[in-house]
Amino acid sequence: MLFTSYEFLGFMVLLLIVYYLIPGKYQWPLLLAFSYWFYFLADFRFLFYILVTTAAVYLTAVAIEKNREKEGDYLKEHKEEMSREERKSYKSRQRRICCQWLIICLLLNLGILAVVKYGNFFISNVNSIIFAFGKGSRLSFMTLVMPLGISFYTFQAIGYLIDVYQETVKAEKNPFKLALFISFFPQLMQGPISRFEDLTRTLYGEHKFNIKAVSRGLQRILWGYFKKLVVADRILAAVSTITGNTEIYNGAYIFVGMLFYTVELYADFTGGIDITIGIAETLGIVVQENFNRPYFSKSLKEYWRRWHISMCAWFRSYVFYPVSASRALRKFSGFSRKHFGERVGKRLPVYAASFAVWLATGIWHGASWNFVVWGLANWLVLMVSEELEPYYDKFHGRYPVIRQKKIYKLFQVGRTFLLVCCLNLFDCYSSVADTLCMAGSMFIAGNWNILWNGALLDIGLTTADYGVLAFGIILMIIVSLVQRGGSVREKIAVRPYAVRFIIWYGLFLLVLLTGIYGIGYDASQFIYNQF
Repeated sequence: MLFTSYEFLGFMVLLLIVYYLIPGKYQWPLLLAFSYWFYFLADFRFLFYILVTTAAVYLTAVAIEKNREKEGDYLKEHKEEMSREERKSYKSRQRRICCQWLIICLLLNLGILAVVKYGNFFISNVNSIIFAFGKGSRLSFMTLVMPLGISFYTFQAIGYLIDVYQETVKAEKNPFKLALFISFFPQLMQGPISRFEDLTRTLYGEHKFNIKAVSRGLQRILWGYFKKLVVADRILAAVSTITGNTEIYNGAYIFVGMLFYTVELYADFTGGIDITIGIAETLGIVVQENFNRPYFSKSLKEYWRRWHISMCAWFRSYVFYPVSASRALRKFSGFSRKHFGERVGKRLPVYAASFAVWLATGIWHGASWNFVVWGLANWLVLMVSEELEPYYDKFHGRYPVIRQKKIYKLFQVGRTFLLVCCLNLFDCYSSVADTLCMAGSMFIAGNWNILWNGALLDIGLTTADYGVLAFGIILMIIVSLVQRGGSVREKIAVRPYAVRFIIWYGLFLLVLLTGIYGIGYDASQFIYNQF
């Protein structure tokens, strides 16, 4: 059941009516029931996976918490008779026990994710090796279903468990409350990946009906529908045409396709997040923002601070910091400083930890070598940029006026956008070879006349479609520019009623009249649903 389906609209209307009619103390159990109902409607088989994850994480977190309490009570009781070394040794043993439980639970949940999402990818590569050597029978592919949003809820559950282990948060003693945190249905589709201490501030509370809060949520949902139905699903036709036939569509078509795909990805993903945040707002629940005008970034490093913020924060907290602080990397740092000098010795461990992050990020995005190469390409660009940064600073120190020019800032934004477009090509084709071949064709095909000879009218879009897309893209840019000065909805809210009515009713009509849907139509699946 997609956010853009008629069934989901009925689902939300029913939820909101019941949610605000029942006593506040029953609201979070109702959300849990509706979250599992939502998941059941997607595919009843998905429930098994999320229940296993929830049960394993709950039992492990409670066991870790109880072990810590037992440790504290024991040390307090035997405070006088234990030496400092004995207390230290006892704490070390108890920590090892907690660490063992943590590792077992992580292996279980990551193992489930690995099998259902990457099992066939592994089998495919093994079969390729067998074929290359010409010996042995090939392995059969698995037929397991991949649960909706498994990467999102698995990472959210793992983040909570690690926080409990690190004593950042207390273990949730109520299994049903933890189940709601993991399964909260707006986030199941495509995130964001929430931290336990952030989401639960409002998730379990009692919420009275507030027309202003509900209206703000509906406004955010409407804006998400505009991005998804008017822009993303419309431009999808052209992207599918260009990427679907590599023999016909190459050269300049690839340039157009990567620009279109980057616009589609932004409208699709941010539109889905707008709907998620809007749904939560109608329920009185605060979900963190996941984007901060990423296409206005002046560097790839800045872009990744603004794009998919929750995912980047997750990898930074649970991969980069643990890897960089690990014993192996500390030894590597000492070895590097001794043999390559202080400067290189300080940088190599950071780059190694960043390599682990981007390798994991690429794998997380999909079971394909394309995503692995995409992740490592991001890592390479970021590391090269890091190495060149002193030279940039030296240049701008000598010519400071250049950095202050608006034209230079526009150049930086345009350069970063084109770099992101090029990296996104790995998401458009089925293999690394096809991606590189298509990228290379932009420089040798010589068919740039398609940009003005009318050929772009034969890729699934009419003149009217281009007009609607142009309007939609310009509107998204204007909204992003206005957002630099604060919330657009807050700015609209202080306007006279007539102005507010024209803006929101006008946006509703735009979605209704220009959205890509119709009788019997089910909107295109959100791109990030596959993760």
